[in-house]
Amino acid sequence: MQNKLRDLTRKVSQFLSALVRWLTPGIGIKRWLIVVLIGTTMIGLGLTLFALDIYRDTSVGWLRNVLVAVSLSRFPRWLRVFIFGGIGLFILIIGIVELNRSVLKPFLKPGQPLLDTLSTYRRRDRGPKIVALGGGTGLSSLLRGLKAHSHNLTAIVTVADDGGSSGELRKNLGILPPGDIRNCLTALADDEEMLSHIFQYRFGKRAGVNGHSLGNLFISALADITGSFEDAVAESGRVLAVKGRVLPATLHDVRLVAEVIRPDSGREEKVVGESTITSSDGMIERVWIEPATPLPFPPSVQAILNADLIIIGPGSLYTSVIPNLLVPGLAEALRASRAMKFFICNVANQAGETTGYSWGDHIRAVEKHIVDLNFDVIICNNNNDVQFPKNVEAVIADPDLEEQYPLYIAAVADATNVWRHDPKRLAEIVLDLYHERTGPLINGDFQQIQP
Repeated sequence: MQNKLRDLTRKVSQFLSALVRWLTPGIGIKRWLIVVLIGTTMIGLGLTLFALDIYRDTSVGWLRNVLVAVSLSRFPRWLRVFIFGGIGLFILIIGIVELNRSVLKPFLKPGQPLLDTLSTYRRRDRGPKIVALGGGTGLSSLLRGLKAHSHNLTAIVTVADDGGSSGELRKNLGILPPGDIRNCLTALADDEEMLSHIFQYRFGKRAGVNGHSLGNLFISALADITGSFEDAVAESGRVLAVKGRVLPATLHDVRLVAEVIRPDSGREEKVVGESTITSSDGMIERVWIEPATPLPFPPSVQAILNADLIIIGPGSLYTSVIPNLLVPGLAEALRASRAMKFFICNVANQAGETTGYSWGDHIRAVEKHIVDLNFDVIICNNNNDVQFPKNVEAVIADPDLEEQYPLYIAAVADATNVWRHDPKRLAEIVLDLYHERTGPLINGDFQQIQP
């Protein structure tokens, strides 16, 4: 008997707990529940008036007797109100929950409660409008973490890539390089694990497609079908159920050019092409794009101007991050935007591009290519306890910069791949810093993170 009573108490407690959670502010349930209750009340009022007419009609005595029994007229009125109201509310909630479960079943992940799915979706849908500029693995890693906090994400990707599969498609088909865009779309997809395997799948040489990845071929095919590269990217996002957007910095065919100083002779040399710059053994002095004044992609400019938060980096400094800043329209939009601006410094230096660089070198390189761009926060890694592989060089710490720049120093390196950022940890820090500077936390979603 005690066990049955305990089980009953537990079930009642679970029901009340679930009921309270359905009334949690911000998930968009209460307003419609009130509408349903008003409609149900009006229907109930009409049926009550009809029942009263029958109750007062003495010619249908048997029906009157049934109504007297069903209405529990022997009990006090307050008790009847409580009984019928409680039963009605219980049935109403069960009906709404099961109806929503049936409608949303195709979109629910196995084992994930309906309320958790709805609450998470609403919270992300109200997240800040974030624009991230960069390319390569760094940008996709950042997006992978940010998508857990906001659906209002826009990734602006450089289109100067001319190496590997992207370079071949660019040369042979005359389209913009799809590689970095493919990585960002995959990172923003709901079912990233499966789509990553599919989109990143690379055919062998014997397949007759020159080792291209399936994702690159998919975007190239859509570009041919839709007639434009930007439409192909938008359609790819819809196919992958991406929450957010991936936009090119420009639709012009631009080339990245660098001024490199050779270490043996000290002579300056002009190097053309992103892949050539990366493989160069000289020290990069500066980079620029040709043509020098390409028109920016208008939705990219609009996204920057409407953003709440703009993030520059992480990614290859000279071949992924800075090329976006070299598009004149984007640079002007960045200066004009009233959004908060964060810069995320790389965890490790890239051989042939930033060898021997410190935090300050990264910041000064950005300032050298775009003037009057002031950062609200610069996030740097200080995982001094981890051991980097022999062929990987950590970005040199430069704590004295705190006197010149608003640094936030924290352990943001991935535990397994120490030369990359931990997406989850980095995103939590970014959102915590943003909310710390813009106002109180929303629904307690973010907690203060200590460096």
